[in-house]
Amino acid sequence: MAIRIVDVTDDATFALVPPCADPGFDHRSCDYWEDGDRGSKAARLSWLHAAPAAPTAKPRPRNPFGDADEPAFNPFASASRGPAFNPFATDDDAPAPNPFAPPPRAGPAVAGDAPPKLRLLARGLGVFGSYAKVLLEDDEPVAYIQFGPLSAYPRALQTRDLYPKLPASPLPAVITCIATTAAARDRGLAAALVDAVCDDLAGRGFSAVEAYPEVGAKPNATSAAQPAFWTKLGFVVAAPDERFPVLRRELV
Repeated sequence: MAIRIVDVTDDATFALVPPCADPGFDHRSCDYWEDGDRGSKAARLSWLHAAPAAPTAKPRPRNPFGDADEPAFNPFASASRGPAFNPFATDDDAPAPNPFAPPPRAGPAVAGDAPPKLRLLARGLGVFGSYAKVLLEDDEPVAYIQFGPLSAYPRALQTRDLYPKLPASPLPAVITCIATTAAARDRGLAAALVDAVCDDLAGRGFSAVEAYPEVGAKPNATSAAQPAFWTKLGFVVAAPDERFPVLRRELV
């Protein structure tokens, strides 16, 4: 049995996200944590495909008095739409590069027409890093975890606001989703994935991580497992609640 953990950062790794044990849910189309008002855990087939192409721009009106190849000119257009034309400028007037500044580097990103969930997971690639990992057993995806800074998950922020006694500083990272396929249950694979994320978050400078499980939820119906799962992994109850306690683990 060979275990490998990969970060979800592009189309190829996004395609590795395993199905949910309950077919009514789908990690690949869930925005429950990213959208605090209308987010859904439901499987939405439309979200599994690339976003529709942007509408084609309408052709600009022609100048009836200009040459056939002359682009239309709108004297009332805002100058902010593009740089003004300077008839007296020469090639020497182009802005010179700064020899003391490093050349700009394009950060990692996904295409604008990528599936909606992949675009959500890729929002922090250039600054934070990946927001999700997949565990593969003998190259078969069997477990999924989603995590990141609180700022990436409005619903986590709203949940945390209900508990004013939670430490306000330093703010923790959060794990919003942990799941395995039905066939991979009770084999320690989800625990291995959580430990990998905790090590990753500690390396990124976080001093704590929180999870928001639901007491009494069916195993297939909750994205954040149940409290007993987290306490076995070194998490402690930071805010008790009969249904939605906050579990926290300090990172060293």
